[in-house]
Amino acid sequence: MALALEDRLAITELVSLHGHLVDDGSLGRLAEVFTSDVVYDLTDFGQEPLNGLLAVREAAWALGAANPVAHHVTNVVVTASPDGLVRVRSKGLGIRADGTCGSVSYEDTVVRTAEGWRISHRKVSVRRAPLGGMTRSD
Repeated sequence: MALALEDRLAITELVSLHGHLVDDGSLGRLAEVFTSDVVYDLTDFGQEPLNGLLAVREAAWALGAANPVAHHVTNVVVTASPDGLVRVRSKGLGIRADGTCGSVSYEDTVVRTAEGWRISHRKVSVRRAPLGGMTRSD
């Protein structure tokens, strides 16, 4: 499946929109980013995956002041698979109120809906070691 340039741009903007909405506290607009049945996989943080848009919203509200004050997304790579799925890999930097930051990798599956592209599955992986934890002997 080939993706038109317009689709690639729309998908890249979709991934970027998430940070703006969360940082602005516009959690009521997350349906502009995610499908209603999204799976938001936080197992790398020791949590169960969140199932559904409402669960994603509630988790963000529950985190409260522990949420980063700024989400930055970079290194976005959009790949269309022969099976018709569209996958997106990106890097995220979260800046906390105390000035510390953390790095994650996002692995998304996006689908075209009547409203446009939406993320139907997101896996968030914490970056804890340089070079993906690999050593020279690997």
